[in-house]
Order: sequence, then C-alpha cells, then structure tokens
Amino acid sequence: MNESYDMIVIGGGPAGYPAAIRAAQLGMKVLCIDGWVNHDGSYSFGGTCLNAGCIPSKALLESSELYHRAQHELAVHGIGVGEVGLDLKKMLDRKQAVSKANSGGVKLLFQANKVTGVFGTGKLLGQGKVGYKSHDGQEQTYSAKHIVVATGSEPVNLAKVAPFDGERIVDSWGALEFAEVPGRLGIIGAGVIGVELGSVWSRLGAKTVILEALPTFLPMVDQQVAKEGLRQLTKQGLDIRLGAKVMGAKSGKDGVTVEFEQGGKTATEVFDKLIVAVGRRPYTKDLGCEVAGVQLDERGFVKVDANYRTSAAGVYAVGDVIGGAMLAHKGIEEGVVLAEQLAGEKSEVNYRTVPAVIYTNPEIAWVGMSEEQAKAAGIEVKTGSSPFAANGRARAIESTAGLVKFISDAKTDRVLGVHMIGPYVSELIGEAVTAMEYGATTADIQLTMHAHPTLSETVHEAALAVDGHAIHSANKRKSGI
Repeated sequence: MNESYDMIVIGGGPAGYPAAIRAAQLGMKVLCIDGWVNHDGSYSFGGTCLNAGCIPSKALLESSELYHRAQHELAVHGIGVGEVGLDLKKMLDRKQAVSKANSGGVKLLFQANKVTGVFGTGKLLGQGKVGYKSHDGQEQTYSAKHIVVATGSEPVNLAKVAPFDGERIVDSWGALEFAEVPGRLGIIGAGVIGVELGSVWSRLGAKTVILEALPTFLPMVDQQVAKEGLRQLTKQGLDIRLGAKVMGAKSGKDGVTVEFEQGGKTATEVFDKLIVAVGRRPYTKDLGCEVAGVQLDERGFVKVDANYRTSAAGVYAVGDVIGGAMLAHKGIEEGVVLAEQLAGEKSEVNYRTVPAVIYTNPEIAWVGMSEEQAKAAGIEVKTGSSPFAANGRARAIESTAGLVKFISDAKTDRVLGVHMIGPYVSELIGEAVTAMEYGATTADIQLTMHAHPTLSETVHEAALAVDGHAIHSANKRKSGI
C-alpha cells in the first residue's frame, strides 16, 4: 500500500509538529512520523524538548529553586517553615507528569488539526517516497509532494574521553533522572545545559564542579552580563573552572575519576556522577540521506537554502538538523514558515532577532549582538545599562541581582542587541525582541511608558542610560568602536 499525502514530516519535535499543524491548517493532508521512545518504553510526540530537555529541565529548575528558597529566603519575608525536607522521587514524578502533559497536548493538537501522527521511524527512499517502520516492526511506504526532515539533534558523546555508560557518565537526559542527589557532581561544559543542570543539583545539595575548556564564560553573551552571571553562580556555590580541558574519565566502583588540564597543569577529581554537556549534533542516523540525494555539510547538518530546500527535489529540512541556533523556538518558527511558504505565502524567519535564555537564578537572556560582537563587526556603538538593584519591584521580591544592557548603533540609534541577567528576564526579553523586529531605535524604547512598579522598568532605564538620561539609576553609558 502506498498512501499519498501533501506533506510528510519526519520528526515530531519542536520543528516538526508545528510544521505539520500549520500545513494542515493551510489545507494540506499531513502525516507526521515520530520515533521518540522514552526510557520507560512509552512513545510520545515533542522530541527532546518536551520529553528530555526544555520542559522537564525547567520543571526541575523550578522545584529546586523553591526548595532553595524555602531553606534560605522565606525567613527574610517573615515566613517560618521549620525543617525543609526533600522528596526527590516526588519531584521527579512531577517533572515527568509535566512532560507527559505537554507531549500529550501535541497528540490532541494533531487530532484537532486533522494531522495523522504515527510512532516509528521514517526513511527517505527518493522519488517522493518515505519508508515507515513502526516500533513493532510493521513497514509501509508513503509518498508526498513535500517531505520535511525535522529529526532534531542528540547530545555529543565524547566517546574517546568520557563515553556515556548510562550509570555514572550520563548525557543531559540521564542527568534529569538521578535516583538520589550525588554527593559530588562533575559536569563537562559550562554552556546553557551545563549551568542549568549544575544549578538544579547544586541547589538540591550536590557539590558541583563544572569543567569548561574555553577560557571565557558564555562567550556568546555580552561579557558584562556574562561576568555578572559567573559571579552570581559562583556565589551560589557552583565551582566553575574555565580553561579546564578534560583529558579522560574512567568509571569505577568508587565513582568517576576525571583527568583534566588547566593552566598547564594536570589534575584529577573524583565524582559520584559525571554529566557530559558539550553540545548537540544533528540526528540523521538511518535517515536515507545518501539514497535520496540529500547532502550533508562537513559537520553532518542537512544543507538547505534560504527556503529550507535540500539538494533533493521536494525534500526540505528545519530545526536542529540544519544547524544554527539549536533552540526550540527557532525550530518552531522554521517549521511554521516552511509550511506557509509551501502554501504560497510570503513568510520568513528573522535570524537577527532570535532570543536565547538560560534558566538559572538569576536568569540570563539576550537577543541580537553583544558589545563585543558589534565592535568586531566594525560598528560604532553606544551602550547603557541599569541594575535591578535600582528597581523597586526587584527589591520587593528580594531579587536585585543582575542588570539590563542595551547595545545600539551610535550613528543610527538602532538597537543592535539587548543582553540581561536578573529576575524573570526570560519574560522581559520579549520586549527587546519585538522592538528589534520592528527596527526600533533606542529612543523608541525611551519614549515608551512602562508600568510602575515592574521589572520591565529596568529595561526602560537601560535604554535611557544609553544617552545618559536614566532617572532612577546611575547612567552607565559608553560609546565607540
């Protein structure tokens, strides 16, 4: 049997399922094939994000933050809670329930939008055909006018240095399922995933050491903000060691022995658990790219043009598998835009306004260029920043750490980037994204009234500080290339 569809999407994660839904909304007959299998053997849509990444990690970050606040912060508010206990199993069960609810929501959305969703693997066969194999071994061939590859990515495995064993040396998914809090926890990589997971287990009581090979903390973030982030996380107890290159890791009955080089010297540390969080790589295993004529680049990403077309006619790709920022919201937008383009609409993703967030406490968020990036591009900039310590709402909620910083073009006044660290900046960054999407100048933000008392006033103050007009905080501004 060779059933035909207008669109077949291989992958039901953040790039795949929105592409399928939007295409169906635009009148296409759509099939989405998803191969995700949970550790308990169940199947679910949503990919890494909903099942093993974004959503479960945020659930644990929230739970661990509440545990930490109950221990150390509620007394300041005059709230006595007595001895605070930790039920890790209940915490993990809640995390799992949150993920299950979200992934189940995708299934309901498929039903509501008349998308056919099936569990199993999809393989490109060429000539507009896709081979489908269910998890119980049943096979079928489908055909479609449009085939979309949205197979996502997987954690990088340092096979020669610190190979995953699923017990002591784990990836980011395994790090969300520890049965008990490690006494000593090691993490390779101080990127987004590393510091978020480090925050979770450090708050719950693990002595946490993060080994980062690069000499700079969060180089993609404006360094004024990154340095404040390093200071705050170190203050909380995370032992972040920069310029520490891991040479090898070996599991034993007493733990994981990690050898690393730092400052020209070799050292070793022994941990109960070791998390490898050094990035992700595209997942194209058994996809059939070679047979279908889909070219990959030197790093294994699917090569696409500006309209997400691969080298094979009728085959497209979106999300992590094509590279760029490996972010769920970037994948969502690519999937939606592709569906609209295939339906004849004029739609595109503005890659200059892709926000990024690190959900530590304080949170770190940014969009657009950092001051360092702008200067490296030869742009004359002017910048301004404002601390949350000057914000009334921040003081009221006992969250005054951090700042907001604007990077603007000194000649045109256009906002080039906004980088921030502080309370709920994951929500505040939306204002900056919207402003930049519409080509806002710094003056546009300066002239926009912000409610009082709100955390968003710090965004306003930082914009005012760019031109030395801040009212409620010191004017920290500078300009030049």
